[in-house]
Amino acid sequence: MIDWFAQKILCLPQLASAHGHDVDNLMVYVHWLMLALFVGWSLYFAYVLWRFNSARHPQADYVGSTSPIPKYTEIAVVVIEAVLLIGVAIPIWSKNVDHFPDPADKKTVVIQVMAQQFGWNVRYPGLDGKFGRQDMKLIADNNIFGVDPADAAGKDDIQYYNGEIHCVLNQPVLVYLSSKDVIHSFKLVAMRVTQDAIPGLRIPFTFTPTKLGRYQVECAQLCGNAHAAMSGGFVLVQTPEEYAAWLQSKSNAGQPQSFE
Repeated sequence: MIDWFAQKILCLPQLASAHGHDVDNLMVYVHWLMLALFVGWSLYFAYVLWRFNSARHPQADYVGSTSPIPKYTEIAVVVIEAVLLIGVAIPIWSKNVDHFPDPADKKTVVIQVMAQQFGWNVRYPGLDGKFGRQDMKLIADNNIFGVDPADAAGKDDIQYYNGEIHCVLNQPVLVYLSSKDVIHSFKLVAMRVTQDAIPGLRIPFTFTPTKLGRYQVECAQLCGNAHAAMSGGFVLVQTPEEYAAWLQSKSNAGQPQSFE
């Protein structure tokens, strides 16, 4: 019933992450509450128009109704909203911000994403699984992440601008997000994740893709006059074999690349 309501009534977009089902359920519960409130208060409004119309009460009554039902109804609504917040919303949030996959686990795809006006810079640790050393003093137009060229661990790192973000089906993705200039927001609707990118901060977030495909990345913050161009990024979910082949083909230089 919940899935039917989400797909047929709310027309929620395609779901492609492990935790997204809980997010969709929360939206369904909230809409059920809003529907109940809409129907309930509409019926009550119609009842009030009938019960207190001028034909039934030619003389105004300044006391009005003394029924406790509206008060109890409002208390019930507050209780239901508290249950949704404390029992559903907060646990979903806590689960996704307090329990990150182990970056040392070989199954975890670790990615650095640096937002800028107007696109997404992406960095992978390469075949050795280790990011090269970074220094903010080394940040330049051709070295957006400030990678130290003298560090051997960074020689096979993969860097590129506004291409496809590659990840693996059913394997957790750990993204470290930051911004070069203004506040951006990494929004991946199919994975049900949205995270602000704040200059000077490296903010982690995670998701686990459950469907192969190519999914658009959007910016959920108005970040400038070419804000719409931020939708040029995509997440590509691949099989382990496809991802390994892509990683092997690109882990040959630490300099920024322009490939897709």
